[in-house]
Amino acid sequence: MKPLYALPVAIVLAGCSNAPAPAPKAESPGVGSIVRTDPAFDSLVPRDARIEKVAGGFQFTEGPLWRPEGKLWFSDVQGNVVRSVTPDGQVQVLIQNAGGQTSAPPGSFVGPNGMIADKDGYVLLCQHTDRRIVRVAKDLTMTTYLDKFQGKRFNSPNDLVYRADGSLYFTDPPYGLLKQDDDPAKELKFNGVFRYAGGKLQVLIKDLTRPNGIAFSPDGNTLYVSNSDDKRRIWMRYDVAANGSVSGGRVFADVTPEKDPGNPDGMKVDSQGNVYGTGPGGVWVFSPDGKHLGTIKPPEVPANCNWGDDGKTLYITANTSVYRIKLAVAGEKTLYQ
Repeated sequence: MKPLYALPVAIVLAGCSNAPAPAPKAESPGVGSIVRTDPAFDSLVPRDARIEKVAGGFQFTEGPLWRPEGKLWFSDVQGNVVRSVTPDGQVQVLIQNAGGQTSAPPGSFVGPNGMIADKDGYVLLCQHTDRRIVRVAKDLTMTTYLDKFQGKRFNSPNDLVYRADGSLYFTDPPYGLLKQDDDPAKELKFNGVFRYAGGKLQVLIKDLTRPNGIAFSPDGNTLYVSNSDDKRRIWMRYDVAANGSVSGGRVFADVTPEKDPGNPDGMKVDSQGNVYGTGPGGVWVFSPDGKHLGTIKPPEVPANCNWGDDGKTLYITANTSVYRIKLAVAGEKTLYQ
C-alpha cells in the first residue's frame, strides 16, 4: 500500500536498448501533489487535474457538506464553529459554539464534526462537547436528534451516512472527551457504530477502537468504516443485510506501516464504487476490491472530503484549510442530496 514517491530517473546508457523505464513519480499540479500507483487512476483523476486551495486560516477543518445554495459547509472542530465557503473562497461564520458551550482548553476537539442533509433539507450535525447529533433548521437553530443509547450518553458522534432505505448510520469515537477512553464522563464502555431506523437505535459494531469515517457502496450492500488508531490504521468493510444489520467484517485496506502523518478518517465513494479515504499524507483512492489506485496529496494532512460543485469536484478539509480537485467521475449522491 506504500505510495510511489518521486524517485531519481534512471540514466539510460548509450547503446542500451532495454534500459529500465523511469520510475513513477509524484506530480505537482497546483498545490500539493498527486501520486499515481495504477493506470486505472487516470480515468478518475485526469492528468491535468490540479489541487486548488479554496480558503485557509482555520484550526482543524472537518465535515464538508455541499449545500443547494452553492456553498460548502464545513466544521472547525477545534475552533468550535461551522462555516460556509463559496467556490471563489468567500467564508462566512454560520454557527458559533457549534459543538456546544465549553470551557475546555484551547485546541481541544470539542466542536462540530460530520454533517449530512436530511429528508427535509435540514442538516444533521455531530457535536463533540454536547455529545449528540442535532438537527440544524434553515434558520440555523439546533435541536437534539439523537443523544443517548439505552439511557447512556454517546461519546462524541463523529461522522454519519444514510443508506438508501432511509436508515442513518453513524460512528461514535471518544475524541470529544478530553481524556478519551479514560475520561470519567464516558458512559458507554465501547466506541461504536450505530444504526437508527424507524425510531429504533441499535449498535452494530463494538470492536473498533476508533471508528471514524463511514460510507456505503453505491448498491448499499457494503459498509466501509475507518479506524483512526495510530496502532491500527485500517479501513474495514462489512456486508449489509436487507434488514440493515452488518456481518463479515474484514480489512479493506491497511496503512499502519505508513510513515506519513494522518490516520484513516473521513471518506466518500464515487458513482463507480471507488473509495476516497483520507489517511496518511492524503486522500487514498481505492477500487471497490481494495486496490490502491493513487493518492491525492494536499499540502496539509486531510481529515475528510465530499463532493461539490457539478458533482465531480472533490472538496477536501485538511488541517487549517479547504482544498478541491476536479475529477473525471461523479461522486455517489447521498440519499437526500
